[in-house]
Amino acid sequence: MDWSTYNAALPTVGVVNALGALIGLWVVYAIAQHMRRRAHCTPLASPPNPSFLFGIGRSLFKHPDPAAVYEQWAEKYGSVFRIPATLGYSRVVLCDPKAIQHFYSHETFLYQQTTLTKQSIESLVGRGVLWAEGESHKRQRKALTPAFSNAAIRRLTYIFFDSAYKIKTAWDSIIAAEGDDSAIIEVQAWMNHVSLDSIGIAGFSHDFGTLHGKHSTVAETFDSFSSLKPTLIGVAVFIVGLAFPRVMMRIPTAFRMLVKQLNASMSEVADDLLANTRKESEGEDKAEDKSIIGLLVKAESNQSDLHMSQDEVMAQMKVLILAGYETTSISLTWCLVELCKKPEIQAKLRSELSQISSGDPTWDQLTNGFPYLDAVVHETLRLHPPLGETTRIATEDAIIPLSTPLKTPTGTVVDNVSIAKGDIVTVPIHLMNSWPEIWGPDAREFNPERWLAEDGVPKKAQELQGHRHLLTFVDGPRICLGRGFALAEFKAVLSVLIRNYTFEFRDGPDTQIERVRGILPRPGVAGEKGAKIPLRVRRLE
Repeated sequence: MDWSTYNAALPTVGVVNALGALIGLWVVYAIAQHMRRRAHCTPLASPPNPSFLFGIGRSLFKHPDPAAVYEQWAEKYGSVFRIPATLGYSRVVLCDPKAIQHFYSHETFLYQQTTLTKQSIESLVGRGVLWAEGESHKRQRKALTPAFSNAAIRRLTYIFFDSAYKIKTAWDSIIAAEGDDSAIIEVQAWMNHVSLDSIGIAGFSHDFGTLHGKHSTVAETFDSFSSLKPTLIGVAVFIVGLAFPRVMMRIPTAFRMLVKQLNASMSEVADDLLANTRKESEGEDKAEDKSIIGLLVKAESNQSDLHMSQDEVMAQMKVLILAGYETTSISLTWCLVELCKKPEIQAKLRSELSQISSGDPTWDQLTNGFPYLDAVVHETLRLHPPLGETTRIATEDAIIPLSTPLKTPTGTVVDNVSIAKGDIVTVPIHLMNSWPEIWGPDAREFNPERWLAEDGVPKKAQELQGHRHLLTFVDGPRICLGRGFALAEFKAVLSVLIRNYTFEFRDGPDTQIERVRGILPRPGVAGEKGAKIPLRVRRLE
């Protein structure tokens, strides 16, 4: 026998045995917790558990349309139900508008992020406003709010148009090189570039330069996430991490290594920007500086209630780079995809935007002057929210009110649901934005007209309290701070692109688009590697 091989195997056997013992102890603990919670909770219907280890999580993770799965459950089990999670855990799923309003209005105090979520956020961007809870969250958000006021965004609108025209210059060159009036362009990469460069200039007076072809480690690392292939260990870390977050977060998966690389590259950029801003602000009165980086430096030096530590300031920088890159670029790409599917909508939008005879719209005109542009943007956000669901843990026992009475498995009809401290609660955003029960029979269709018709948004949908009755920006204390910024950028960039180009799928109208895993899910052509959307871009005369 090869004893070196035997000895080398011993640590592995030890790890397996230790893991087995850990799971065994967890089973006992989970059963005890389960019994305690059931004594305090309203009994709720639940789908069967396919796996004690993974719960429903693995099949939900692999499904191409999780919203459809939640819809089936809601139709079968009611507007509030439980789904089995890893190792005896379960999640309470809220599909009732009044219950969802209660949930979001009590975020950061009664409902907080799970340990796994907090550790994931901290490893990526640090302990900023995205990570914070309670009073800490309130303080950090209040310090940042002036940078996202209407007045601040009004001053930034020209930056979004400048970025859009940089795309136009680049695309015109690509098309000219083809010697034709069109070219195949991978548009998602360009939407990534416009988002990153815009947040850099608008937020930090820093041009990443990706629209001019400049290399950016931050952009390169972001792009790498969509090329990762799902692995069994990666899925296990994601799902089982709910029970063992500290253990699972230390497993060096490819995703974790990219997170570490992205954190380092964002930190390097943020360090340089902060150092320059601190130097420039020495001896100057920065009281009127309402830029994002100006407010951060002010909060760092301010000893008032809004003071931020150096680590918090650094975390905000990384949060804003991440959010600015991921969300708007994804939404712009999905919008172009939908306009390729329905060229008649694309033509109608172009017709409205043809009213712009010279120059570009102001922020006020972008906000109120183009109703069909507004409808197209919000229909995209309705059907394709970048974040599909919100999951939190209850910090104490709670009673959740319902807008419609619920019949429990025991036959009792209730108008509220009791949950216990430690229960995990989920709001399926993708379902609530597209559920026929709420939005009508055409809920899954891309139909901007619904935002223009007098009765286009059904009464049931109007019970949802988020921005324009959507949960895309969530609601309550954590409602997206940058939603005005994102909407202005979305509309400005889209208005320039539609006025100057037509868009078609490279392979014809039957092209199938799927969701590709990344930091957030992105669109990609089915069967092709990575999150790429190659379109035929045709220049208008």
